[in-house]
Amino acid sequence: MAIDKCTETAHGVESPPAAEQTDEQLMAAFARGRQEAFEAIFRRYRQPIFGFFRRRLSDTPTAEELTQETFLAVLRGSQRHEARALFRTYLFAVAFRILRAHRRKSAFRALFWDGSSEVREPAVSSGVEAEFVLRDALAKLDRQEREILMLREYEQLSYVEIADLMALPINTVRTRLFRARAALRDVLAARGTSASEALLTREEHA
Repeated sequence: MAIDKCTETAHGVESPPAAEQTDEQLMAAFARGRQEAFEAIFRRYRQPIFGFFRRRLSDTPTAEELTQETFLAVLRGSQRHEARALFRTYLFAVAFRILRAHRRKSAFRALFWDGSSEVREPAVSSGVEAEFVLRDALAKLDRQEREILMLREYEQLSYVEIADLMALPINTVRTRLFRARAALRDVLAARGTSASEALLTREEHA
């Protein structure tokens, strides 16, 4: 039966097509042995997770490698996964742990080399001058505040999801996000650019 058709559960009750199921329903289905459920999760989040890494690393191949590593980690841990939070929060938490491990390895290698392997973050991925300016400005922010800003604006995580992901009180997330935006405005204003206007004036929906 095609993936986009209704499927039957063990009790003979039809379930909605994978595209219409929530992340949590898909993970539960995968835990019951439905391989296509994980394939649907992969299709749904492959690009967002790749974007998460690509904005924080200096090269595309590494971002692709860590994207695969993230989904492999989710795959291996699927039987132990408990839906204590939104699956999206869980998935980005896995990606965040893998990113941190990669950074530790890069820092360790840099001790024995000339430092050229050190990760630059966030990476420049656009040939447009305004994009270069914005990425460089982001790199000048406090590391944690930059991460909160990027999770909010690029990954579109809610305040609650960011608080869970970074193990911070929600009010701390709000405060540091406010500071990050203010600092980014100052850096860009000093350069006489409005490259981040859309980023900074986007209406928030927490």
